[in-house]
Amino acid sequence: MPDLQQSRDHRKIPIRKVGVKNISYPIVVQDKHRSLQHTVATVDMYVDLPHQFKGTHMSRFVEILNRHREQIALDRLEEILQEMRQKLGAETAHLRVEFPYFIDKAAPVSRARSLMEYTCEFDACLNGDQLDFVLGVKVPVTSLCPCSKELSQFGAHNQRSIMTVKVRYKEFIWIEDLVELIEQCGSSPLYALLKRADEKHVTEQAYQNPRFVEDMVREAYLRLAASENITWFSVEAENFESIHNHSAYAEVELDRRDTQHP
Repeated sequence: MPDLQQSRDHRKIPIRKVGVKNISYPIVVQDKHRSLQHTVATVDMYVDLPHQFKGTHMSRFVEILNRHREQIALDRLEEILQEMRQKLGAETAHLRVEFPYFIDKAAPVSRARSLMEYTCEFDACLNGDQLDFVLGVKVPVTSLCPCSKELSQFGAHNQRSIMTVKVRYKEFIWIEDLVELIEQCGSSPLYALLKRADEKHVTEQAYQNPRFVEDMVREAYLRLAASENITWFSVEAENFESIHNHSAYAEVELDRRDTQHP
């Protein structure tokens, strides 16, 4: 049968990324306390396409994924990317895996245990023999407004916030450790289950620890920059304001190869 994808294209425009997106697929993630955690991810797979080819073979992406069934884990990503390059005749392969990850957390006073969900992502790229990998985690926290606390006679407005951290590193980093570090940067951590004594504790903790979005990303910056294992990071904080119809936002980044720090 004719292979139209491999036919010549005369527009001479290379494509940086072409592939498949939003594949729902089971994966395995290393769990600090339970060895492994099985979850279901959303997977994006891309390769570059030279200017002379009309298209890529979309079915081969799914075939590669199926060949690694029940073996899609962090330590297999480079192998999958290498196969993508070979099977699709590409120089560069990209693989993005986003998944829910659950951490067993104890409430601060009652110690009642519950599972807290965090959205994580693996973003990997293999260019020739050069592998680039970024670990990302979205961490929900509570933030309490310092300005509101200063101005108000009673209480202060607070809201749920999302802190998004992405890191490149030398040695393996546990998702649990990254979550714990980021949770220290808000006014209070979040929990899936709180008893009345716990609710009192986290409410008062937030009130005693007010943070702007600027405070949150700066606190994260200091903690992440203190680790020589982390070679690059970015941190975003978004407060879903409880008294405004907009969000407050801040972002910082550090690349140790760059002499100009923010």
